[in-house]
Amino acid sequence: MAALLFTPAPKAAASPFDRHGMWIWYISSSEGGDLTKIIKRARQTGIRTLYVKSGDGTGTWSQFNKTTIRRFHRAGLKVCGWQYVYGKKPGREARVSAAAKRRGADCFVIDAESEYEGNYSGADRYIRKLRGAVGKRFPIALSTFPYGHYHPAFPYSVFLGPGAASANMPQVYWDAIGDTVREAIGITWLDNDLYERQIYPVGQTYQNPRAKELIAFRRYAESYGTAPSWWSWQETNKREWKTLGRSLPGPYKRYQRVRDKPTMKSGSRGDMVVWLQQHLNGAGIKVPVTGIYDRKTIRGVKKFQGRRGLGADGVSGTQTWNRLLKVKPVRVRWSGSRSKRRGAGISATTSSAPLSANLPMKRNELAGAENGAGAPSR
Repeated sequence: MAALLFTPAPKAAASPFDRHGMWIWYISSSEGGDLTKIIKRARQTGIRTLYVKSGDGTGTWSQFNKTTIRRFHRAGLKVCGWQYVYGKKPGREARVSAAAKRRGADCFVIDAESEYEGNYSGADRYIRKLRGAVGKRFPIALSTFPYGHYHPAFPYSVFLGPGAASANMPQVYWDAIGDTVREAIGITWLDNDLYERQIYPVGQTYQNPRAKELIAFRRYAESYGTAPSWWSWQETNKREWKTLGRSLPGPYKRYQRVRDKPTMKSGSRGDMVVWLQQHLNGAGIKVPVTGIYDRKTIRGVKKFQGRRGLGADGVSGTQTWNRLLKVKPVRVRWSGSRSKRRGAGISATTSSAPLSANLPMKRNELAGAENGAGAPSR
């Protein structure tokens, strides 16, 4: 009898992301394309959700079809489509993404990476088109860089903002990044938790990580009460499958999960500042959404802190963030809109991006992910 993988306790409205998963780039390169073998392997190792590539840019992939999806469904598997998007034609890409739902997908993952750096207008248009096509409740996740502080111009606040993705699946490829599993998990949570979406980390089986690293990744995920998934099926060898199928002793008993938030202060720049400014506006404190922690932002933070009984120093640390995150952020229409509504959490803007959108990437931590989810060859 195969040992079952860790699966978080069922939630009131559990999504397909709450099940242990495996990513499939090419079905033809996974178990030789034999669906029966894929199903058998999934059952043996506790895989419950398959992330199958359904499109790339403006083109759909034929491997993601109703016949294949129904076969996986009959075996009790959830199936999520995923697509690498480039941002040059966001409307057309959104139509390709929406096609996954029509073909039977239980969920969908947006794989947006370096091409979307600074592209707030494209991200806004893409996500609004996609949501308009699949509805407000269809499960959508974002999968991208795990270290947000390396990417001050990436529009996390759009893809993970109001009305956008309902889950966050950062690609925590510790070996490709060059950090330990614990370091990679901790930094990922520090940079991502403030976007208020459940985090489902994607681990790596490519580059032959050691068995103890795979086990550590699973146990740290358990410590955060979440289900990991793995990139990718076609690069997982027999030793790794065996490790993934082993039962766990539980989370690390002495591990203290990361609960801090990044500190924002005078001179800070980037999307985290954009997110902070959206929350200040949501709290009724009007500040320009520029991505620059300037004097107006400092005054706004001091005003917010004073109203909440916090020390009014104008620095946004963990306590200030925790209070801000209880406020519904104002959604900025970077792509432009004829809507002039107020009081609906929508802010019109004459700019297609915040000032911070021109900041350079500090490092592409996924650049070493050969043939992985960060590879441009997909």
